[in-house]
Amino acid sequence: MTKSFQGRPIIPGTVKGNAVVSRQGMNILATFQKSILTKSGKTICYDQNNPDLYKKEISGKILCLPTAIGSTTGGLAIQAAANLGITPLAFLFANPIDSLSAAGVLLSEIWIDKTIVTIDRLGDEFLNTVQDDMELTINVDGKIHID
Repeated sequence: MTKSFQGRPIIPGTVKGNAVVSRQGMNILATFQKSILTKSGKTICYDQNNPDLYKKEISGKILCLPTAIGSTTGGLAIQAAANLGITPLAFLFANPIDSLSAAGVLLSEIWIDKTIVTIDRLGDEFLNTVQDDMELTINVDGKIHID
C-alpha cells in the first residue's frame, strides 16, 4: 500500500530512505550535542525526554516528527552536524517548522552547501501513518510517498 502526503518544501529535494519517527518534539541540542562533540561519525539521539528516539541512530534516516524544541543553539547544532555529515537525510514535520530547525537547515544550505531536505505542514495524519523503518520517497515538490 502506497500512501501520499503533501507538505510545504522548506529545503526542497528528492530523497529516498527509511523513517525514524517521534510522536513528540525532539530537543535538538540534546539530540546532536554528544555526537558532535565526540565526532562519532553518526548521530545517536541523546534526548532522554523523547522515548521514541532516545538512543536510536538518526543520521542517514528520514526524521519524522511534529516539531523540534530546545535551546537557541539548536540551529547551530544542526549546522555543526551537517558539517560533520551526520544529519538525517531529511526532516519531515507534521506541524509548521520551528525557528530552531529552520535556522539549522538554512545555515547548512547557505553556509556550508549541505542540503538537508526539509518539508513541513504534513499534518497529524502523516505522523499517525508513518512508522519506524518504513521506506519514504520525498519529491522536490514536497510530496511524500510511504511504501
